Amino acid sequence: MKIETLAIHAGNHGDPTTGAVVPPLVLSTTFERAEDGSIVEGRDIYTRASNPNRRALEEKLAALEGGSEAIAFASGQAATMSIFHTLGAGSHVILPDDIYYNTRVIIEGLYANFGLTCTAVDMTDLGAIKKAIKKNTKLIWIETPSNPSLKITDIQAVVKIAKSKNIMVGCDNTWATPFFTRPFDFGVDVVMHSTTKYFGGHSDILGGCVILPPNASSSELATKIRTFQSVGGGVPSPFDCWLLNRSLSTYAIRMPIHAQNALKLAAFLEAQPQIEKVNYPGLKSNEYHKVAKKQMLGGFGGMMSILVKGGQKESMALASKLKIFKHATSLGGVESLIEHRFSVEGIHSTSPENLLRISVGIENIDDLIADFKQALA
Repeated sequence: MKIETLAIHAGNHGDPTTGAVVPPLVLSTTFERAEDGSIVEGRDIYTRASNPNRRALEEKLAALEGGSEAIAFASGQAATMSIFHTLGAGSHVILPDDIYYNTRVIIEGLYANFGLTCTAVDMTDLGAIKKAIKKNTKLIWIETPSNPSLKITDIQAVVKIAKSKNIMVGCDNTWATPFFTRPFDFGVDVVMHSTTKYFGGHSDILGGCVILPPNASSSELATKIRTFQSVGGGVPSPFDCWLLNRSLSTYAIRMPIHAQNALKLAAFLEAQPQIEKVNYPGLKSNEYHKVAKKQMLGGFGGMMSILVKGGQKESMALASKLKIFKHATSLGGVESLIEHRFSVEGIHSTSPENLLRISVGIENIDDLIADFKQALA
């Protein structure tokens, strides 16, 4: 089935008892056993371990990404942590130099006493990746497009390097989603999503997931991550799972509008004298357009960032004049958001002081362009 159909029907088994065409919300934390106390085959035992709504969601997420198994978490951070946790003490990770800053904080902060270390490199420089590999390197982490400068990593080329050294490759596919990029087609070992973003799509669900590649169900990695989920307890609530499953029904309709709007807005902003640079891989002038065109299918996503001429003062002033674009954290919702990343990230920030990150929503593009016109006037 195609992704539009999977987004609606995968994991949706209805309710045979009532005939409901959508899965009911099951809030129970515990489930009754048989009269003799034995576990009923196919029935859940305790919601931290499994829940009907979570199982339905995980089935849908795996289908959308073309994986064998999805493991849902309460946030994208928890999902990322589950992968890092499997590496073992004293492991080394190679990260992009332009990356969601809290991913790096997990290693440098939470896992400092675990002996986990990392090296940040420009993932578009294959030579830099090779140079950064150590004897204890266990994982190369890809984020493409990168956050917030939208660098595009050549996934296939990085996988080739990693496989020659028997190193695992993980990919944060939150921004592109499988609608535009399918990392398993390029050989990655594991995919992570902050389902808070485009999968949720309405800025009202917190969640994350890890997806294993085809034929990897019940693998050692899958078992370790599933154990981290159930024993560690960082699981999403049944309601969040139910709501995310519902939101995914419109996912395939939302994504092309995000991308179409972003491309038109990027082209408009590129022509404005107050804008120093537009970071959007869909622009032919973008330095990453060629590799993006090779691995991003059907569009280039709804995220971009701009460098405003001047510094933090000028950037914040522009953001404050916008009416439709709300100045707020996060991304991937139907509404358009803008954020000054340097002021949010603080001491961990590597973002330019004149950078504004933009999540382009699905409003009418003429209104979005008009909003920037009045702000730039």
